[in-house]
Amino acid sequence: MEFRLLGTVSVETLTGPLPLGPAKRRSLLAALLLSANTPVSLGRLTECLWDDEPPSQARGVIQGHVSRLRALLAGADAEAYGVELATLGDAYVLRAPETLLDSQRFEELLMLAREQRGPADAVLMFKEALSLWQGPALSGAFAGPPLRVAAHSLEESRLATVEQLSRAYGALGEHHRAAALLTAETAAHPLRESLAAELMLALFRAGRQSEALDRFHRTRRLLADELGIDPGHELADAYALILRGAPGPTDAPPKSAEASAAAVPPGSGGLSGGGGPSHVAGGGTDAAAPAPPRPPFPAAPPSPAGEPHPVDLLPRTPRGFHGRAAELAALSRSAAGEAPVCLVTGPAGVGKTALALQWAHRNPALFPDGRLFADLRGFSAAGEPALIDVLREFLLALGVSPRRVPESVPAAAALFRSLTARRRLLVVLDNARDSATVRTLLPGGADCVTLVTSRHRLEGLIASDAARPVPLDTLETDDGTALLAGVLGEERVLAEPVAARRLSELCGGLPLALRVTAARLAGRPHWTLAALAGELADERGRLAYLDVDDTGVAAALRLTVQQLPPGAVHQLARLGHHPGGHYDPYAAAALAGTDPVTARAALEQLAAAHLVTETAPGRWVLHDLVRLYARSLDPASAREALIGVLDHCIATALAAADTAEPGGEPCFVLPEDFRRPSAVQDFADRAEAMRWLATEREDLALTALAAREAGLDDRAWRIILLQWPQMVWRVRDSWSPLLELALESARAEKDAYAESRVLTLLGWVLTEEGRTAEAAALLERSPVLAREAGDPLGEATALVNLAVVQAELGELPTALENCARAVELTRGEGDRHTEMLTLQHLARMHLTAHRPQEALDCARTALDLGPEHEEAARRSLLLAVCGEAQLALGDEEDGVRLLDRAAQEAERDGYDEGAVRALEALLRVSSRTEFRRRHDEALRRLAEES
Repeated sequence: MEFRLLGTVSVETLTGPLPLGPAKRRSLLAALLLSANTPVSLGRLTECLWDDEPPSQARGVIQGHVSRLRALLAGADAEAYGVELATLGDAYVLRAPETLLDSQRFEELLMLAREQRGPADAVLMFKEALSLWQGPALSGAFAGPPLRVAAHSLEESRLATVEQLSRAYGALGEHHRAAALLTAETAAHPLRESLAAELMLALFRAGRQSEALDRFHRTRRLLADELGIDPGHELADAYALILRGAPGPTDAPPKSAEASAAAVPPGSGGLSGGGGPSHVAGGGTDAAAPAPPRPPFPAAPPSPAGEPHPVDLLPRTPRGFHGRAAELAALSRSAAGEAPVCLVTGPAGVGKTALALQWAHRNPALFPDGRLFADLRGFSAAGEPALIDVLREFLLALGVSPRRVPESVPAAAALFRSLTARRRLLVVLDNARDSATVRTLLPGGADCVTLVTSRHRLEGLIASDAARPVPLDTLETDDGTALLAGVLGEERVLAEPVAARRLSELCGGLPLALRVTAARLAGRPHWTLAALAGELADERGRLAYLDVDDTGVAAALRLTVQQLPPGAVHQLARLGHHPGGHYDPYAAAALAGTDPVTARAALEQLAAAHLVTETAPGRWVLHDLVRLYARSLDPASAREALIGVLDHCIATALAAADTAEPGGEPCFVLPEDFRRPSAVQDFADRAEAMRWLATEREDLALTALAAREAGLDDRAWRIILLQWPQMVWRVRDSWSPLLELALESARAEKDAYAESRVLTLLGWVLTEEGRTAEAAALLERSPVLAREAGDPLGEATALVNLAVVQAELGELPTALENCARAVELTRGEGDRHTEMLTLQHLARMHLTAHRPQEALDCARTALDLGPEHEEAARRSLLLAVCGEAQLALGDEEDGVRLLDRAAQEAERDGYDEGAVRALEALLRVSSRTEFRRRHDEALRRLAEES
């Protein structure tokens, strides 16, 4: 489903456009979409649908259109897309993901284009943005005054984009292309002087000086005849430059847009206050100071050696690889040509991943810009990763700053295509389930190769992207015996050639089965191959079938497991019940009810038998087939193992959060039946704790989901809430769905305490995402619940977050009252940490309300509560408030002194956003060279970080 405003107002579905009917219904839809996810009052809708005095039955007409539109959306399965047309009192709101709205995608693409490293990338993004336009904005709708204004605004944005695209063409030296683009637009907008000026310069740079001068004179006459005015400075300056024969730099890039608000770095206290989610008041101008403008095309930072290192996300070369010469050659042939997509297909366990990695590692010279890898887990019980997470990993590997990674899949995919357009890169997409997933992850460059593995044939990908299939069958008997010889040694295999061939046949030619069988024989040199072949044949008839296609794997696994020590078998059985994908010794110990030392020893034994794989030091995974088999070993222990790993996650995440943001009250009380693990991972510092939270994000989400499905809601919401340090650090990183799951769990428990805590954090995240109305609706409930639960500190933080939203909505008096109440609550509890946070927000709100003395008093009181090392950023913010307040009170000397001190503290602690904020305030009242130098240096550091 897609909503279109850039052209005829329409709703596109898989079966075609919805029959919207009359123009006024399209007007209603346009009005709702222009304020998507925000209530639109009946009065506003009336203005949009009628140009003059509305009829007496206007309300009924609107209700009728809403009813019909709601029915049309329901018939198109809108709910599956997250679309809802809801009534809120005397208003209506159309809730829909921003990715479904072409105007939102247009704006997001513009933002990405302005942030590209080079003009070539910007051209691609600008062109993709303009391709969304299908005609004049809001066509087909009755244009009441508000809609006329909106259509004009959208058209202005489109024309500005055309001008930016032309400048990017110019930066590439493609002046003829810029001129062609601008000629068409000036014909449609002959009185737009900026277009005419850009066209004149493009014509001149393309060697067409006479045409450029003619364009000036035609435009000058038109302005005089139509408007009675002379050319403005833009047109006149372009004319003068051309006459002088110096039309300015030809590589001038598009003007960069000012970056959006950025959160205070973690550890600075600007958002979190150092405590649990109860301290994440967030929002406000202190907590999210605007980042400085960044260069439009910053150069990629060089490596220490002076050359950029090619990115390489490939796992290590697979060991024990044998045969497949024909398939390797077929891959090399398939990889030739323009933007090839190579598709390795075959049954489970046949060695698709091993083949892909073997080929990738053999050909590094073909890909000087690097190699990307993603396991799409299309056939894993752990579930597929979110596409945005895969794209995020790719973009970060390609050098995109975490702050610059788009939040929506279309925008992230567009940026990925742009960045790979001029690179020679290999992208390996392992275990793909469907064609649509792969299409989203395809690179944009003609010299890039995409290598896909799948159990499915993915015929859609063959049809749409000319994917070249390389089918992979089971190993031939000779290759199977060669694999055995590679592990056991040629002498042992040559001593029993018939038995070796028999083992290869019994294992079905599957490399997985052959590897575990060979590993078993390698550890028992006195065993004969013939004896094992006889035992394996007998087991094939008696083993219960696994829920997979091949019983050879089951037989090999069963025989291997029978020879393991009891502790390793117990560990394997419990690993099968882990809802996530990775294990460390602490998680393994929690599953098995042992300790990390015992668990590590068991994991090493399992790794020696090729039952688990160590992907990084101290981090293991199970093959999908092994997981299924392990789960069948002890099904009765599933719930006990799950509770063990849930409590491990809670204990470890508590330790991580306490290390990352020390000093606050605990996030929550532990469940009554909480089972503390035998050992909990210790984190040396904040960086290590944050790394763990980031690395484990996906597994923590899967674990919380498993807890919810198992009815263990008291664990589910706690596991999610404990990720708040990461949420603070990367607030616009799609946390809402996970927090909504936590909210479901809290409500299922009928726990007012839990619901309030979750609502407070979710409301803050929604505020940072710009979903202010939704945040307000949630946060209004949070203080009430906290009061019911007897949680005064939770109530205080909820009031602060609510106040931030109210201030944004223009309800400053109410916001001030709520902040003041929050201060009273924290003082009553004697919690200086939270009191400092509440006073910080109250001080900033007083300053916004033009009450500098009250702001100064609040900020000074807050400063008296510190200092703590963790509060360095907050101290800088409070000192800046003091300085701005003193300036407003007329004490310029003290104001400058305090702002300088705020900047110095921020600079000392690496808080560049705070330094920029304080120095910008200083530069408004002082022209000192030192302040300008420090301001520019802080801006430079921010640009380098991004």
